[in-house]
Amino acid sequence: MKKLFLGIVCLLAGGFLFAQSADNIDAASLGAENSAQQYLKEISVDKFELEGFWRSEMSIDRGVTLSRLREGSPEGKEPLESEQDLSVSDIYILGTRVDFYHRGPATIKILAQHPIQVEGITKTISVWVAGRNFNHELYVIIQDYDGRQYSLKMGPLNFQGWQQLSVAVPTQGDDRFGGIKQQDYHYTTNMGIKIVGFEVRCDPLETYGTYYLYLDDLRVVTDLFLENSRDSDDVTDGW
Repeated sequence: MKKLFLGIVCLLAGGFLFAQSADNIDAASLGAENSAQQYLKEISVDKFELEGFWRSEMSIDRGVTLSRLREGSPEGKEPLESEQDLSVSDIYILGTRVDFYHRGPATIKILAQHPIQVEGITKTISVWVAGRNFNHELYVIIQDYDGRQYSLKMGPLNFQGWQQLSVAVPTQGDDRFGGIKQQDYHYTTNMGIKIVGFEVRCDPLETYGTYYLYLDDLRVVTDLFLENSRDSDDVTDGW
């Protein structure tokens, strides 16, 4: 009876150990496969060099706002390696001035004249910001594959000088639920997100007087694997 009992225990223990090692191998191999099917690249989406491309707006009962280009550049900003041999204009920053009427809830929007299409599957979005040490918060506004809009929090503006704020774009799982939709698995064209602009959600206690905000070098880290592996003879839909 003892031998039978010990045999059953050893069999169960052996099965448990086998199951553990099988899970570990599976997780490792999946990680390697996923990383092999990525081509991550940081690209500059907009350097705020084009006059009139960005505009700002807010509720007319809260104040007035104006956006325009100003000469300048954040100290410590490094050019992308892919741009070092190119003659890329990088002279201006985008300045936004707000004159508040009175204290209270207020939202400032800084919008592109048309949404900016980002190539590939976007992983992160970043921008250089000078927020003048106010307790306001910066959000980036994006559109997903189906045109739905989302506001992603980049961070508070309570710091002196320039900082590069960034946010990760929530990805969808294999079940295609949750996260932000950036592609349809039926197609390999028109994937990715569009950047609509920015949103400053103001601290009601600090909505007085004149407020200045500056932006420069909107960048993304994007996965270009599917873009680079697309068949050259594939037919474009949408006709």
